[in-house]
Amino acid sequence: LRVGNVMEVSAPSNVSLREFGCEQSLLSRPDGSASFVQGDTSVMAGVYGPAEVKVSKEIYDRATLEVLVQPKVGLPSVRERSQEQCVRETCEEALLLTLHPRSSLTLVLQVLHDDGSLLSCCLNAACMALMDAGLPMSCLFCGVTCAISADGQIITDPTSAQEKESRALMTFAIDSKERKVMMSSTKGSFSVHELQQCVAVSQRASERIFQFYRDSVRRRYSKSL
Repeated sequence: LRVGNVMEVSAPSNVSLREFGCEQSLLSRPDGSASFVQGDTSVMAGVYGPAEVKVSKEIYDRATLEVLVQPKVGLPSVRERSQEQCVRETCEEALLLTLHPRSSLTLVLQVLHDDGSLLSCCLNAACMALMDAGLPMSCLFCGVTCAISADGQIITDPTSAQEKESRALMTFAIDSKERKVMMSSTKGSFSVHELQQCVAVSQRASERIFQFYRDSVRRRYSKSL
């Protein structure tokens, strides 16, 4: 709908997400690991720690968290540094780091394939790996990416092609207790109203992701018992 010169965003009533896939404890060396797949986007995560920390990085009242994002090919660039900061801020909010003072936690995220919504896939892989490591957390979290197309449609979990054609791209980290926004990363031009609609859509989408978390963990432990 176009009102005057302002394009109104139409939020979808039913949120469509690509198929999810997840496997935990894939790697033997990390203390926790998980792979997460959203459509054709896939990320592997490994958590190391709590372990000894370098004196220069030591924090006296909580653990030091380091996040490393490794691209599929080549060396990490500015994009990976930005993703590392977003994931670190979210994990620091969820983890009870004060229970492990003067120690280090390292989260390594290896991108296996990127077909859009990469940051949200990294967040989901990180949460599953932290759960697998058994680290104490105040809540779980998930990532949801929304794109606003040129004609004002909100697309959840967009592919690379949809991201390129969009005029705005937003990724939110949502917590599992109150569905609050823990972190946001935005790119492009949008209004406050469009941002609010994307937050509301992401909160609805998070219900599906948290249900997938529950089903995935339930399946894993029902096999091991």
